[in-house]
Amino acid sequence: MEQPRVTLITKPGCHLCNLARQVIERVTDDLGVRWQEQSILDIDEPDPVWFEQVPITLVDGRQHDYWRVSETRLRAALGAAPVSSTVGTSA
Repeated sequence: MEQPRVTLITKPGCHLCNLARQVIERVTDDLGVRWQEQSILDIDEPDPVWFEQVPITLVDGRQHDYWRVSETRLRAALGAAPVSSTVGTSA
């Protein structure tokens, strides 16, 4: 089975983690990309800075975002075209 491309690192009591999870679910569902969630408490020897940056988003094993997840940046990192905010077309 293919490895998840996106990892969301969370910790208990993290209010921003729910928001990050919503963005990641929306983008990965749209693109058909696998993702996983992992508690920082379950990581052997995490970077000490990470405790202050949770939630952290990793893309392909590299730190991508922290605190807030940008849907636009995440889509770009996963190789997707930005979502257009234009509704309809003019003829």
